[in-house]
Amino acid sequence: MHPAKAMAVGHNGAVKRALPTFALLACLSVALCAPVAAQDATAAYAPATGDASVDRHLADINDYASRYPASFADEMARYYTVPRAYVEAMQQQPDWTAGDIFMACALAQIVGQPCRAVVREWSRDHEGGWKAVAGRLQAEPGTAQYRRLRSALQATYRRWDRPPPAGEK
Repeated sequence: MHPAKAMAVGHNGAVKRALPTFALLACLSVALCAPVAAQDATAAYAPATGDASVDRHLADINDYASRYPASFADEMARYYTVPRAYVEAMQQQPDWTAGDIFMACALAQIVGQPCRAVVREWSRDHEGGWKAVAGRLQAEPGTAQYRRLRSALQATYRRWDRPPPAGEK
């Protein structure tokens, strides 16, 4: 065999042996980095409801809706009386998260307004987060309306058969 051919075969053999190791390392790096990216995205979301538990739930709803957007839209349509097409359109808006959609529509239901009215209120001024918006709607943390919001969150999680976010009971 010609020496150049022998070297080429040896080189290809080494590459073939290294390929599975390279693939394994690539998979491990994705697996190790994905949770960090998910934590960063969750940490970056700050609904500022004035209630740490509700904030955690809304961040978790973002995660749920990113994996199950149709189920999220169904939940909002069925239990929060929001047209499914409206929820789907809101999910496409870059400034709206699923947690914000949930908060707007659940809050609207609790204060007896259409979801669109609360969406407009949030869009008009959300400098103080959801706490400020809820306050303008007379549903700030500690009120009976706000307790109904927390109950609505719990009911949604039961329907989804989803455990509460980390740090919750």
